[in-house]
Amino acid sequence: MSAKAVLLAVLTVSGLSISLPGQDSANKQEQIEAHERLAQQYISEQKPDLAIPELEKIAALDPDNVEARANLGVLLFFHGDYARALPHLRAAVRLKPGLPKIQALLGIAEQNTLDFADAQKDLQASFPLITEQKLKVQVGLELVGLYNQDSDLDAAASVISALRKADPENPEVLYAAYRTYADLSGLSMLELSMVAPDSAQMHQLLAHEETREGNTNGAIGQYRKAIAIDPRLPGVQFELAELLDTSQDPAIRKEAVEEYRAAIEVNPQDEKALCRLGEIAIQQGDLKQAYADFSKAVALQPGDADAKLWLAKALIEMNQPDKALPLLEASVQLEPTDATAHYRLATLYKRVGRTEDAKRELELYEKYKDMKEKLRVLYKDMLVQPEEIRNDEPDEK
Repeated sequence: MSAKAVLLAVLTVSGLSISLPGQDSANKQEQIEAHERLAQQYISEQKPDLAIPELEKIAALDPDNVEARANLGVLLFFHGDYARALPHLRAAVRLKPGLPKIQALLGIAEQNTLDFADAQKDLQASFPLITEQKLKVQVGLELVGLYNQDSDLDAAASVISALRKADPENPEVLYAAYRTYADLSGLSMLELSMVAPDSAQMHQLLAHEETREGNTNGAIGQYRKAIAIDPRLPGVQFELAELLDTSQDPAIRKEAVEEYRAAIEVNPQDEKALCRLGEIAIQQGDLKQAYADFSKAVALQPGDADAKLWLAKALIEMNQPDKALPLLEASVQLEPTDATAHYRLATLYKRVGRTEDAKRELELYEKYKDMKEKLRVLYKDMLVQPEEIRNDEPDEK
């Protein structure tokens, strides 16, 4: 607070709050109660400009009045007067520890007055204790900003994780997550390139970057380098197979099948690779193999909606709708926005005579199909179009 502000504050209360000779504690308490009544009246009438002077008079008469200091700090905070709010918020936290909302406002006020060290301390202390969603998000985002300012991306990511649980559909939270994870990704890439520039992991990372830029042939080359260095590198065969499987060339897609199988040899628990082999088996009309692959996948990951959806498809084509129905119902519960799952469930309900259920699922199918189409149009211009995979040797990078 500036010297002028201090002087004005003293002048404001001096004529009303300095005790006259002979005044006793009872008279002082009567003054406090009178100011409290007025302050509460003005607060209830949403007149903070009138409530603030009354609370200031109470604080002058009784500096240890926690309620008055806290209320005064809050009103000044939301009035945008962070400098005047600070001493009252600090006093309230000091006088009565365990006020997370007040400490949170204190941290934000400190940040707005450029006291970053104290702001981080108070925001850190209050954040885990706040249950009110709106305030928790505000405190968390302020804390993420401070961590990013200090390049403490691990701490920022930890807060982001808590915020996504608290408010998973908040655009501010999702954007902060994108920025933080992108920065963390860039930092990790730099550190890996310095520590192990020719490791299998570095080539796998470069493959991801090539894929992101649409250079599928370059990515394949990087994946093969990674496999040559470490054939048991987790996930690398599956990722290579996923790229190969996007080709229109039957010979290259056959290579994808071999890589999916290699992934399962390295890791028999690779549920995603099993699902891909099951999909390929269905495309080839091998329902027995598809059923075996999807059954294993569902056993490995009972919470995978796609695995249950594909297993249901195999069962329907095997003319076993009674076994497919509970799988489809489970799939839409696990992934409510999957339009395909709703369509297949609608079709099956209609087949077994459940007309109303079929109608409901068909409506959900139309809803999520339209939503997916809007998202497809939105992202179309953002996506890098991958080049077609060639049969010749990929470029060396």
